[in-house]
Amino acid sequence: MLRQRMSATRSNLLAVRDRLALAQQGFELLDRKRDVLVGEILRMIGDAEAVQREVDEQFARAYRLLQQARAVMGTERVRRTALRTQEVDVQITPRSVMGVTVPSVQARLPESQLAYGFGDTSVLMDQARVEWGRALGLMGRLSEVVTTIWRLAYELRRTQRRVNALEHVFIPSYQEALHAIEQALEEKEREEHFRMKRAKDALDRRRATGDADS
Repeated sequence: MLRQRMSATRSNLLAVRDRLALAQQGFELLDRKRDVLVGEILRMIGDAEAVQREVDEQFARAYRLLQQARAVMGTERVRRTALRTQEVDVQITPRSVMGVTVPSVQARLPESQLAYGFGDTSVLMDQARVEWGRALGLMGRLSEVVTTIWRLAYELRRTQRRVNALEHVFIPSYQEALHAIEQALEEKEREEHFRMKRAKDALDRRRATGDADS
């Protein structure tokens, strides 16, 4: 591990302490980020479920009006009218959530002009167009929420991997290396203290012998 690659010196001791402190700080920040991401994902799942219910209800209304229009106008006339399509206005704007780029989606039908005339269609067709336009807007909202959830979930997985690496690999490795270096330095200090004590004792003996000879 790390301690096997580092010699027991004061400079390495300070370096490992700094790395350990940085790793612990990073762990705390990522741990908080993980908690916030989980909360945000859970909140947005609730939003997605609500929007999905709105989408289902809106599609049911739109289909019901389309069926009524077909009963009045006939299938062929409804089909020909539906083929006079207009371009859908979809605007996707990036935004940031917890540092993750997610889309803001706005989808709607143009309101300026119908693609068909009033003379050969039923009012039910106009109402169906309005309801399908609302369904389109809800689909834009649903795609925004679902995409955001997936991207936040991906960021959560990345954050979890980093938290695990710091908690189970880097921090224990730095702690082990720090402990090993501290022990080695303490052993060196004891050995140095022992050598100094022996040198002092030898010097004292020589001095005592010199005083006796004099």
